[in-house]
Amino acid sequence: MLDEDKAKELIELADSRHRILMVGHLLQYHPAFLELKRLVSEGELGKINYICSHRLNLGKIRREENILWSFAPHDISMILALADSELESVMTAGANYLHQRISDVTTTHMEFASGMKAHIFVSWLHPFKEQKLVVVGEKKMAVFDDTLPWAEKLLLYPHEINWENNVPVPAKANGYRLELPDAEPLKLECLHFIECASEGKAPRTDGREGLEVLRVLNASQQSLNAEGKKIFLSGKADTSAQESAFVHETAVVDAGASVGHGSHIWHFSHVMSGATIGRNVNIGQNVFVGKDVSVGDGCKIQNNVSVYPGVTLEENVFCGPSMVFTNVFNPRANIRRMEEMRRTHVGKGATLGANCTIVCGNNIGRHAFVGAGAVVTADVPDHALVMGNPARVRGWMCECGNKLDEAGRCPACGKEYSNRAAMADDVLGRDA
Repeated sequence: MLDEDKAKELIELADSRHRILMVGHLLQYHPAFLELKRLVSEGELGKINYICSHRLNLGKIRREENILWSFAPHDISMILALADSELESVMTAGANYLHQRISDVTTTHMEFASGMKAHIFVSWLHPFKEQKLVVVGEKKMAVFDDTLPWAEKLLLYPHEINWENNVPVPAKANGYRLELPDAEPLKLECLHFIECASEGKAPRTDGREGLEVLRVLNASQQSLNAEGKKIFLSGKADTSAQESAFVHETAVVDAGASVGHGSHIWHFSHVMSGATIGRNVNIGQNVFVGKDVSVGDGCKIQNNVSVYPGVTLEENVFCGPSMVFTNVFNPRANIRRMEEMRRTHVGKGATLGANCTIVCGNNIGRHAFVGAGAVVTADVPDHALVMGNPARVRGWMCECGNKLDEAGRCPACGKEYSNRAAMADDVLGRDA
């Protein structure tokens, strides 16, 4: 379940039918985490300043999801359970090495209203396995390391910071083990569900807890798509930029959307919650920008264009009137397939001509030019001019938007490009 609205429907359905809905966040039932949570709630560590979580491994590489969605949900669940205040914002950055669109490494930074901060580092390209949660309090520090033998999984460090002559001096102390009941977390989780079902109790990880984790994951993915932009979750937002943007009175910008300084949103357009609109963007009439879509600085989206979830526009992309994005390859009205959504990335400075169609899962290179009415069914390389149905390379384009000559020179601005003409025969089956 990746859609927050569907998750809310599931919660409401369970409530209306008096059913127990429980999410399988297994580590919330681990004896070491249960003891750690008790220590935090009873103030043993003092005020929590910082939480750091590492979940690293070599392998378990997946192609249906990135590392954030594969490894981070349990870490987010634990951090939210330990936090004593509302999560305000997240920032996520990542890197792709094995696949051009799937992140192999991500780091996520979380900021809470109390001032507590948390950091999550996940990777499936790491030389050794590490599953470690570090909680830093004013009084003590705790380390939950799930790769160690049972007796060493939870250690407490009574470190202190003393001020001497206005200089902070750490006073290090030896860590000590905390005794834990030797119990299998999965068994404890199943027993908890049986207890809740038989007694009508709310599970520790009920649907609402799962929804909160999903909110963080979606915000993190939005930040990742926007190259690390801070995403606000608590209703607190950076309004200074939004107030300097123009939104026509007939347009709708949902709460939770971000609109950059100097941007214009015209008649009857709709920007959904979670969308990020950059600076100096012009959105024409009757445009739809979907949930969690990222639109880069300086983009121009002409009338009657829908930018669906899964589409990312880098800066200065031109979307011509009535051009079409898709995000499901083989849709059926009666079959839900959003879990099979294919992403499309449009590079900096690209032009998508009027009435062209970009079939989902295909990327458009930087400064590429898709002709009016073309149907793109394969990746388009940087600077390529593509036309027709299916689109074929018909030449190469300068950054200024003019076609290069056979020597790779722009007749308008004089800029020269090497090897462009030679490449044309190898991509998208260039027509003569």
